[in-house]
Amino acid sequence: MNKQKIKEQIIEQLKTVYDPEIPVNIYEIGLIYEINLTDDGRVHILMTLTSPNCPVAESLPLEAKQSVEAVEGVKEVDMELTFEPPWTMDLLSDEARLELGMF
Repeated sequence: MNKQKIKEQIIEQLKTVYDPEIPVNIYEIGLIYEINLTDDGRVHILMTLTSPNCPVAESLPLEAKQSVEAVEGVKEVDMELTFEPPWTMDLLSDEARLELGMF
C-alpha cells in the first residue's frame, strides 16, 4: 500500500477518536498538528490538547496511538504531545465549526 493511502487511513482512524469535552473528533478540532510517515511504516504524530490541564491528557494520546496502530501498513507509532503553538478555536475545521453551530 502506498504512503498516501496509509496516511488517508491514519486520518480516518484519528477521526474515530473524540475529545470528551467537545463532541467532535480530534482531527477536525485541530489537535493533530503533523502526521509523518516513513517508507518502512513508522508514523510520527505531533498533537496537542485543548489545554495543558485537559482531564484526558494521558488517555487521549494513547487512544489516538492505538487507533493508528490498527492501520494496515503501520509498523510503529510515535505520539509526541506539544503545547506550542497552543490550541485555539481557530484550528477548528469547517466541519467542526458546522458541528458545533459556529457558522
